[in-house]
Amino acid sequence: MPIRTLCLTSVLALSAGAALADTSFNRIASFATPLNMAEGEDKARTSSAEIISATEDGMVLVYTDSPLGVVGRIDISDAAAPKPLGNVAVDGEPTSVTVLGNHAFVGVNTSESFTNPSGKLVVLDAVSGEIAQECDLGGQPDSSALAKDGSFVAVAIENERDEDAGDGRVPQMPAGYVAILDVVDGLAVCDSLVKADVTGLAEVAPEDPEPEFVDVNEAGEIVVTLQENNHIVVLNKAGEVQSHFSAGAVDLTEIDTTDERGAITFTDSQDARPREPDAVQWIDSDTLVIANEGDMDGGARGFTVFKKDGTLVHESGASFEHAVAMVGHYPDKRSDAKGVEPEGMELGTFDGVPYMFLLAERASVVGVYDMTDPAAPVLKQMLPSGISPEGAIAIPERGLVATANEVDLVEDGGVRAHVMIYELQDGAPAYPTITSEGADELIGWGANSGMVAGEDGMLYAVNDSFFAYQPTIFTIDVSEKPARITKALPVTRGGHPAQKLDMEGITTDGEGGFWIASEGDAAKLVPHAIYHVNAEGEIEKEIGLPEALLEGQKRFGFEGITLLDGTLWMAVQREWGNDPAGHVKLISYNLESEEWGAVHYPIATAETGWVGLSDIVAHGDQVYVVERDNQIGDAAKIKKIYSVPAAEMVPAAPGSELPVVTKTEVRDLIPDLKGWGGYVVDKVEGLAITADGTFWVSTDNDGTDDSSGETFLWSFTQD
Repeated sequence: MPIRTLCLTSVLALSAGAALADTSFNRIASFATPLNMAEGEDKARTSSAEIISATEDGMVLVYTDSPLGVVGRIDISDAAAPKPLGNVAVDGEPTSVTVLGNHAFVGVNTSESFTNPSGKLVVLDAVSGEIAQECDLGGQPDSSALAKDGSFVAVAIENERDEDAGDGRVPQMPAGYVAILDVVDGLAVCDSLVKADVTGLAEVAPEDPEPEFVDVNEAGEIVVTLQENNHIVVLNKAGEVQSHFSAGAVDLTEIDTTDERGAITFTDSQDARPREPDAVQWIDSDTLVIANEGDMDGGARGFTVFKKDGTLVHESGASFEHAVAMVGHYPDKRSDAKGVEPEGMELGTFDGVPYMFLLAERASVVGVYDMTDPAAPVLKQMLPSGISPEGAIAIPERGLVATANEVDLVEDGGVRAHVMIYELQDGAPAYPTITSEGADELIGWGANSGMVAGEDGMLYAVNDSFFAYQPTIFTIDVSEKPARITKALPVTRGGHPAQKLDMEGITTDGEGGFWIASEGDAAKLVPHAIYHVNAEGEIEKEIGLPEALLEGQKRFGFEGITLLDGTLWMAVQREWGNDPAGHVKLISYNLESEEWGAVHYPIATAETGWVGLSDIVAHGDQVYVVERDNQIGDAAKIKKIYSVPAAEMVPAAPGSELPVVTKTEVRDLIPDLKGWGGYVVDKVEGLAITADGTFWVSTDNDGTDDSSGETFLWSFTQD
């Protein structure tokens, strides 16, 4: 996980965090796309928010919802309390939207097949939802952009390739082009359509350009990316080529290209990696920036600034990925592909400062860059987003930014697609709450689970089996804000990363080492066990559960460990086969006598899903546990801390009737989780209590696997 070298651009990006102390962007609201469905509609259908725009007055957001074939609209007159305005069906798949006044220009794909593409431009009133006109575009549209003076609209007609045909490579005909239509009185002039020819320019497949993304500058020039062709073209309003150039390639170093290992290791490199840009935007009339998502052969994992004649101005290299990793959002399972996949972007000037909002599709995070000097962009913030941000819109006049996040996990019982809203505010950023910025080495992290407070004032946390080849104990300094991960200690056997572990709990041993609780899974030959780890991270002792306690075992095992008067106590997450309904075990192990025992803890009844325990901490005359359901968003009902009198923690022998302890609610954590302006995450998994009685709580981001990647670490004291 740690590496000992940092490229200069990473250091510059990280050191910029403290510079934004007077103002910062903070998320103030989120809007789930099913809210726009009409009464009586099946809200269990998959929906999405992909490309987003706003009316001229900034009071209404408009986004494309491809699965439903609609355009969604949101009233943000009160930005902190967005309200649904409903969906508008467009008889096809909406792929883009841009707004002039109140008129939304929507690109709609109506193709019968890849070889017979078609599409149209639909103009609708964003406020009333009435469709004003439709224009045939002759092909499958992707991105669209309006001239700054509103005189024309440009649409990238991609005529995208079939990834299951011809090994998924270009060329695949028919060729795409850029459609340009005049706009008069807020409506498109359909018969003014110009099909700008961009074939014959690129080296990869010049006959099949597949235009991807367009933008228009103050001079009325159109820039378009040809993603698979790794090429950029600048056109005038008449559709004539003004300049064109290859997007080029990057020699990437200090990246992670292996996803099977369950480990973040920024020690790899890729030479001559094609940028293959997706989004492009003008910084000024002479300078543009591209997001290097990659597609067919490439993906340079960052962004690049060019002059419109192709002169290279700035290359971010791996610095964006490093910044993503430091805030715990790095998507390790995408390492062998294109990493964080910067796909979309938005530029906007707030209080005289030009900002770029760079969207990492796979990391579900937004990098905020000060672009005052395009040759030296400065990373100011990392904003949390929903899952897979696809589009963004800046509304500087209101100090707002919104992102459209496309992934809807309704079929898996997960979170829905969301629109997120941010506001430029006085004060420091609210996110991240924990970062490895400033550590002596680059530390990527995620899937943090159990926690404990050390006598040195530090917190110690473990990651779970998502990082199976990188079990780690993290040292967290909570004296700063955000809290800082200062050290990553590998957990080893024989000097190598320990295998067959699922670390879900940690406590100190009072001698510089740790006790770790590992959640077992018989199907994967992972034992339910506790481990003694020395100060160097080496496992010195493994203690498995006796047969009497393994009766009725399930994979939902240890989810925390604490030390109370010479006895280790482990919380079992859910009922096992021999537990009475609504009761889970708190299992004990006496370090001196080596005797096992247990008590029963009464858990709440879930309205939906299940309820279980996530951590356990002994402090003073009480033992505290985290009790939570597995629900997310509005469905989340139980995320609480309870206390049990230490005097009741008197274990009975395994196999005997277990005493039932009593519990008292200490704190409902759902209001805390709502305070970050997003949806309520499901996995509250870490609890630590410092010597002065401060409670620290953390969430598990699943290594950003079907997760927004957000990790929240916060504290409170009892009244």
